Amino acid sequence: MSSARVTFQIAENPPARLDKALARDVPAEAALSRTRLARLMEQGAVLVNGVVATDPKGKIAEGAEVEITVPVADESHIGPEDIPLEVIFEDDDLIVIDKPAGMVVHPAPGTPSGTLVNALLHHCGDTLSGVGGEKRPGIVHRIDKETSGLLVVAKSDRAHHGLAKQFEKHTVERYYRAVVYGVPDANDPRLRGVRGVNFESGNIMKITTQLARHKTDRQKQAVLFEGGRHAVTRSRIVEIYGTPEVASMVECWLETGRTHQIRVHLTHAGHSLIGDPTYGGKRKLSEKALSQQGIQAACSFDRQALHAAVLGFEHPVTGDAMRFEAPIPEDMNALIKALAQPKA
Repeated sequence: MSSARVTFQIAENPPARLDKALARDVPAEAALSRTRLARLMEQGAVLVNGVVATDPKGKIAEGAEVEITVPVADESHIGPEDIPLEVIFEDDDLIVIDKPAGMVVHPAPGTPSGTLVNALLHHCGDTLSGVGGEKRPGIVHRIDKETSGLLVVAKSDRAHHGLAKQFEKHTVERYYRAVVYGVPDANDPRLRGVRGVNFESGNIMKITTQLARHKTDRQKQAVLFEGGRHAVTRSRIVEIYGTPEVASMVECWLETGRTHQIRVHLTHAGHSLIGDPTYGGKRKLSEKALSQQGIQAACSFDRQALHAAVLGFEHPVTGDAMRFEAPIPEDMNALIKALAQPKA
């Protein structure tokens, strides 16, 4: 395996720990995160004044000469594919994509090709500097196959580490638009009896539960109140459809990011997403409330009506505040327009 050498000198007032000193002083162009440096130390690839250094807690003095042998990133085992992408932003460290509904994010046994990762490998080509020693895009979060909207993907190891940390700390801003059955309003007495559901000022519905894989259907998630993983979703009404009211568009934002979280939580509250084949089912909408076009649009909508509309985070390398918005896609717009059409 070919490799590159990174050499530098420790600056004044180094941190007490070796790993922190290396992370502070390693040249930025080397694109080595603290996690990657720790792995290289374990592999005996870090020399301090000509001596192998493997203890991340070890001490290091100002002026010490550091030499790191960095293996050149291996080519990914996943094949690149020429699939069009809607690129919202791109630089040397990350790329933001508006993913269409129907595209899987990462290859899996059932979908070995045609995924976002396959498309990114083709699009990014040699601009991928390597994540964890492999030339691949760093996936730090996902959205479901049939959910459209914004995703940020790391192109370098340092960006991958920095973005993952922000997602772990729940500091990333994520807003979704969803079209649901019913209207999740604080004035609905039924909702006051649903465990885990309460309302904050401004008619904001907060759902707090645990989530875990369903006991009998391994493709689904289930709401629990003991065990599982903590999950919090908030939502507010954006538009209401029907007379009387039978559907609404809501804006949702996540305090945590669990698999299928919005879909499971809104279903638990009795407001499943229109078109959701896993959690929503088909509900009969009143012909007295909606136009025929609205009823037909809701019945024929063939995916969960969910769109990742806003994504905000701190650039993991420059520290700049980044915020992106993606317009609601055509199929959801058509559904919304049909639901809003007055009954003749």
